[in-house]
Amino acid sequence: MHYTTNVHRFSMFFSTLDKNPGWKFWKRRRYIVGLMAFFGFFNVYALRANLSIAIVAMTENKSIVVDNGTTIYIREFDWDSKVQGYILSSFFYGYVTTQVLGGWLAMRIGGKRLFGLGIAATAFMTLITPFVAKLNLYLLIGLRVLEGVCEGVTYPCMHAIWSQWAPPLERSRLGTFAYTGAYVGTVVSMPACALLAEWLGWSSIFYVFGALGLLWYIMWTILISEKPTDDSQISEAELKYITESLGTTEYKKIKHPWRKIFSSVSIWAIFAAHFSENWGFYTFLTQLPKYMKDILDFDLAKTGIMTALPYLSMSIVLLGAGHIGDWFIIQKILTVTQVRKLFTCGAYISQTIFVICTSYAQNSTVALICLITALGLGSFAMAGFSINYLDIAPQHASVLMGIGNTIATIPGIISPILSGYIVTTPTREEWRIVFFITAGIYLLGSIIYGIFSTAEEKSWAQDSTSRSETTTVSGHLQNGIENKSFQHDL
Repeated sequence: MHYTTNVHRFSMFFSTLDKNPGWKFWKRRRYIVGLMAFFGFFNVYALRANLSIAIVAMTENKSIVVDNGTTIYIREFDWDSKVQGYILSSFFYGYVTTQVLGGWLAMRIGGKRLFGLGIAATAFMTLITPFVAKLNLYLLIGLRVLEGVCEGVTYPCMHAIWSQWAPPLERSRLGTFAYTGAYVGTVVSMPACALLAEWLGWSSIFYVFGALGLLWYIMWTILISEKPTDDSQISEAELKYITESLGTTEYKKIKHPWRKIFSSVSIWAIFAAHFSENWGFYTFLTQLPKYMKDILDFDLAKTGIMTALPYLSMSIVLLGAGHIGDWFIIQKILTVTQVRKLFTCGAYISQTIFVICTSYAQNSTVALICLITALGLGSFAMAGFSINYLDIAPQHASVLMGIGNTIATIPGIISPILSGYIVTTPTREEWRIVFFITAGIYLLGSIIYGIFSTAEEKSWAQDSTSRSETTTVSGHLQNGIENKSFQHDL
């Protein structure tokens, strides 16, 4: 009876919706949040990835003709592969420190505010990177550590934002759409950085993307509210749809059951999957430009373009993955748990196969196809384990994401340094070791997640207030499936 009443109440808003057909996404404030979050993550990864391209230009040999007509070759920054590994990993030393703190703060001062400030501070430090790099190597490393500290809050903050804005039936599509911005940021920034280095010098890379980050922050501050009830532009229909599907828990007062969190096998399964995803992603993010230049023999401009292609495939696939996942759930073809496992394990097994194929590829075309396929299919995992935090403990999702991302940042620290020590000559055999390590970690993550994960909400994630609200959410999930046109139009 309770569920039927909810559906009847929702149907009363259809007359309001007629004035705002579904294709007018800008009339749906949660979609505006998703769009601005997309551009936020675009900046996050543009600011993070720019050094991977810039460092190639900063350390390449440049020919200079001296007065007597002799041609000599010099490097502006004489950093060997090991030093470069430490520079590229330095960002993650800072990044690992603010994951849990970011999730905790987001529930108290607001995810929207902290998300914006984290990106704005990183953008400002990016602007001054050329000046610092010319001063001292250790100051550059210190600056990158500080950038990591500021940017470390972004992913946990996003889960806090979605805990207020994303209805249960739209978590996959809204979450994956926002995260797609990270891959699009990589797609755009890598060739753009290469072209900027060729045309205007490597310093311009940091000036352009630092300025873009600050411009985004101004727009984010103006357009986005902390929660639907604070948004003066939201329609009554959308506000009621979001608040009644999520409940009205006061998240700022929530207490986190730490013992139960750390003793939950299914949460550790998500952590393992998150670690595996980030090992592969950070390995390719930091090392792919060098692999393209050293082994596939692309020049700097072409390296930027070719390096972007795998991330373009990730962006395209990820946009569809969230919709496919929600469709499977709405149509009752698969349970939420089955969707999360299928997408995550299927992605990692595919990546294991194609990463190994890349290591044995004898020409650049085959290697590039394998990399594009590996990273593209891997995008399905983002509609799997990444959304799983919201499934099993929505009230604690930002903190869980913070813990998971802390563990998953370890690859960002270890992988570039390890690759720097392995790949010294460089040769195909050395790179093959790097690829085999990556493939093995993908496979291990798939096994652990496939055996131990679940999408069932944990009993300890529901306090006395939220249990009644969970019933409302469950009722809406059931009735939303039967009344698809309602949640689709909203």
